[in-house]
Order: sequence, then structure tokens, then C-alpha cells
Amino acid sequence: MSYETILIERDARGVARLVLNRPDKHNAMNAGMIAELSAAAAELAADDTVRVVVLTGAGDSFCAGGDLGWMQAQMVADAPTRSAEAGRLAAALGALNTLPKPLIGRVQGQAFGGGIGLMAVCDVAVGVQGAKFGLTETRLGLIPATIGPYVLARMGEAMARRVFMSARVFDADEAVTLGLLAKAVAPDALDAAVEAEVKPYLACAPGAVAAAKALTLHLGAAPAPEDIAHSIRALVTRWEGDEAAEGIAAFFAKRKPGWVR
Repeated sequence: MSYETILIERDARGVARLVLNRPDKHNAMNAGMIAELSAAAAELAADDTVRVVVLTGAGDSFCAGGDLGWMQAQMVADAPTRSAEAGRLAAALGALNTLPKPLIGRVQGQAFGGGIGLMAVCDVAVGVQGAKFGLTETRLGLIPATIGPYVLARMGEAMARRVFMSARVFDADEAVTLGLLAKAVAPDALDAAVEAEVKPYLACAPGAVAAAKALTLHLGAAPAPEDIAHSIRALVTRWEGDEAAEGIAAFFAKRKPGWVR
């Protein structure tokens, strides 16, 4: 299958690289990328030659979150369209979270909003020192809704409450403390650190790895369907509100929204 917003590269060992490929937009997720991430997850899940998947981004940013043009379109769409779009984002995250292959995050740059969600659905993520991160939705009058179940599962409530509501930007060392990153390394050490996470899987039975991952999801804090549905409704509610309209309008007008003091 050909893709427009992502790339899939495979090597002879069975390691696939899933690359977010909108570098001019800091790999922000629009409707096309969301759909292609779901399709890519299905393709990789069905490919028996793939042993490990590495998720990364092209360019300087890992993922800047949701494309603001895409969000703006949802606010003027009808209710069924808004709900469907939020559901597609939730489905893409769910497909990556339950991918029956190890998913290793190669976080080569900054990540905000939905980019944090992509980090949270990885089995392990390694990032670069100097990168900045944040759940910045509340600055725009939005909330980290569809990513919320995965962020809470990764961080735990106590850690999440440090950064979930404030939109505070934090560094790679704090991302390690919060549980988003397993480690933060110098940029020139990133590929070696990712390879150190990949290599052990190549000595493991692929079916056993898939079964072990499924068991962790069953025994752990995997988001329940009702939590996913609640997160979709919460996002749609914010899209319909005055604060989101003001926040996104202010962003495009390059001015401060009315609530900034």
C-alpha cells in the first residue's frame, strides 16, 4: 500500500520503521495521517516478516500533535462528522497500542499533544536530550481527550496530574521521570539506544512476544471501551465550545486568547 503522510521501511531482519512524514508541518496529525496510521498498523500486524516496529518522525519534530487546520474543520462540521473524526483518532491510537509486535518509539525531537499520545502507546520510547514535550491542549481551549486513556495508563494518575491540565512544557529528563521515555540520550546516541531496545526481540519467538504483549494489555491498565467512548465525547464537547473557537482563532491570528493573564 502507498501512503502520503507516513513511510514504512523494512530491513532484512524484520525491523520495520513507521515514519511520520509531514516534516514541514512538524508531523502534525491530520485526517490523512490518522487514517494512514490505522492502515499501517493493520498492515504491520498482518505481516509475518515484521518482528519489531520502530515509530519515529521525519525532520526535527517527532509529532506536534493534532493539525490545527484539522481541528478547526471539526468545529464547523456537523455533529456526526465531529464524532466520526474523533473516533478515527481514537481508533488509530488503539490500533497502535494493541499492535501484536513490539512498538519502539524513536523520539528524535519535540512532541506535543497527540505526539505525547503516540509516545504513550509505544511499548518503550527513547528520546533525545534537549527535546521539549507538553500536553498543550488547554492553551487552545481543548483537552488531551482521546490520548488521555493511554497517557494515564503510561504515567499513572499522580504523574499525569503534574502536566495533564497545565500545558506546561517539560524536558526529556522530566519525560523519563513521568514514564513517557525509558531514557533520554544525546542525539548522536539515539540510534544505538533504539537498537539496544530492538535487538533482544530478534532472539525471541515472535508468537510468544505477541502473546506476552497481549497478556500485559489484559492484565494491565488497558483502556476500557467505555473510557475510549468517554474520551471521544469529551473531545467533541470541547470542539463545540466557545473556548476552543477562541483558542484556535487566536493561534491563527497570532494573538493571545482572551483568558491569558
